[in-house]
Amino acid sequence: MAFTFAAFSYIVALIIDAFLLFFAIFHIIAFDELKVDYKNPIDQCASLNPLVLPEYLLHGFINILFLFAGEWFSILLNAPLIAYNIHRYMNRPIMSGPGLYDPTNIMSANILDKCQREGWVKMAFYLLSFFYYMYGMISSLISMK
Repeated sequence: MAFTFAAFSYIVALIIDAFLLFFAIFHIIAFDELKVDYKNPIDQCASLNPLVLPEYLLHGFINILFLFAGEWFSILLNAPLIAYNIHRYMNRPIMSGPGLYDPTNIMSANILDKCQREGWVKMAFYLLSFFYYMYGMISSLISMK
């Protein structure tokens, strides 16, 4: 049993992925509250926008660890979501602060459905990633390199 940097990367990725999973669940709940008019758009955007950059930075940090560990398949699995996040942030509405969600147009039915679908897809991705990272951690711990 060898503790390598790859094993460390997978352990850190498991912990960070758990946080990202909770971010995705919060995202889904927040847009469901908007859909049923439980909260107003200004309050909801004020609670969602501060979580956008930490989510992107945590996901990027995982991939930087995988890059230094030489885990190319893990980077390849995460590349589509990284590309989507970069594209989404570069094409965000014009706002004064960081974030993706503009309270003036978030209540549009198609934007609300798109944001809710995005939350579900991210939750599924992070859930599958969690089990893959667990497998990668175990396999890197038991391998004798």
